[in-house]
Amino acid sequence: MKYKEHKIVEVEPGSIAEELEIEAGDTLLWINEENIQDVFDYRYLMADEAIDICIRKQNGEEWVIEIDKEYGEDLGLVFETSLMDDLIRCRNKCKFCFIDQLPPNMRETVYFKDDDWRMSFLNGNYITLTNMSQADINRLIKYRLSPLNVSIHATDPEVRKALLSNRHAGKILEQLKVLVDAGIEINGQIVLCKGLNDGDVLDQTVRDLSQFIPHILSLTVVPVGISKFREGLAELEGFDEESARVVVEVVEKWQKFYLERMGTRFIFAADEFYITGKKPLLTYDEYENFPVLDNGVGMLTKFKWELEKELEKIESSEESFELSLVTGCITKGYMEECVALVNKKLPNYKIHVYPVVNHFFGENITVTGLLTGQDIISTLKQDIPLGKVLCFAENMLKSGEPVLLDDYTVEQISKELDIPIEVLPNEGNEWVQKIIELKEKY
Repeated sequence: MKYKEHKIVEVEPGSIAEELEIEAGDTLLWINEENIQDVFDYRYLMADEAIDICIRKQNGEEWVIEIDKEYGEDLGLVFETSLMDDLIRCRNKCKFCFIDQLPPNMRETVYFKDDDWRMSFLNGNYITLTNMSQADINRLIKYRLSPLNVSIHATDPEVRKALLSNRHAGKILEQLKVLVDAGIEINGQIVLCKGLNDGDVLDQTVRDLSQFIPHILSLTVVPVGISKFREGLAELEGFDEESARVVVEVVEKWQKFYLERMGTRFIFAADEFYITGKKPLLTYDEYENFPVLDNGVGMLTKFKWELEKELEKIESSEESFELSLVTGCITKGYMEECVALVNKKLPNYKIHVYPVVNHFFGENITVTGLLTGQDIISTLKQDIPLGKVLCFAENMLKSGEPVLLDDYTVEQISKELDIPIEVLPNEGNEWVQKIIELKEKY
């Protein structure tokens, strides 16, 4: 049998692997003579108290090592990627895919379309289920990777096939039933496109999916994102105030229906619909513990609630300080409301809120998380007050790195604008504390 090879890039100090003289550059071949496809096989096979492993040393020697350890104890091996496998590439041609609307000459990784069920479990990515083999489904069920985030979009088979441009995409209800029957819980998502999967199609989708409550934990409706780079793509229309309000009203209708019958609102609309439609957001309790916060649902309500609770704890102060915040155009009013709350306790804090028009992707893109360095620089390199420090939201940056979507670094922007930059947390309580700490730092 040919085993899949996994190169070891690091051995953790003090680990079992270090004691066994395994080194960076060695290769793991198998555990208990079982093939290791990815990190889930690795974790499963490694968990036992007594295991055999095969290591190929850099000189070509193969060591078979018997290991006795505590159940679940880690070996201390670090591999080239956390998944230990290549990502599954999406083969759909979704009419609304944002990656197809990206400008040229960005870093290569942003153009990769993944539809990997493993990353759905690990990172919360949404998947369509159309790129899963039967072997994938069997492994998902074997390892009980739950909850899973699934891009449903529509349950009408013909509509879903058209949306995904995939003739095999119409079996979503059958696929969901297989997963639910196996004990897999699901968060569902609908990317809503005017004239394609709204109206009666949306009603049917919500109605069809209710059969899986409570195993479908939530259903999220998010607006399609439309950049200026859609040449050669299907024509799509964004949501204006009237159409966004209609979406919220439809969602509210179903929330009332399911709350009365099943004790859950089940379906939630993205914050963007409420702001665009000038409708009040749900209250903190109405979001039911925020099951899909990262999908732009309830983030604003949660942030303000945390901010208000933190402000109740702090003493009023007459100290003065001046700083600036950048935000997407859609959240300008919301951030100004938050600043007004801060000023009730810190009246001499002068906090400028600067909305940045997204010229990079197009003015239809108004959220903070898709702002770029070049747009921030062009907006703020004017004769406007910035104060002692400029603040970015954490979700503007690449995960774990001080880099924006156009590869501008925080350091570059700071030099261009001649002002220090700080990154503020996404949690309202920590945001307030950071604002206060900045006074001491600057």
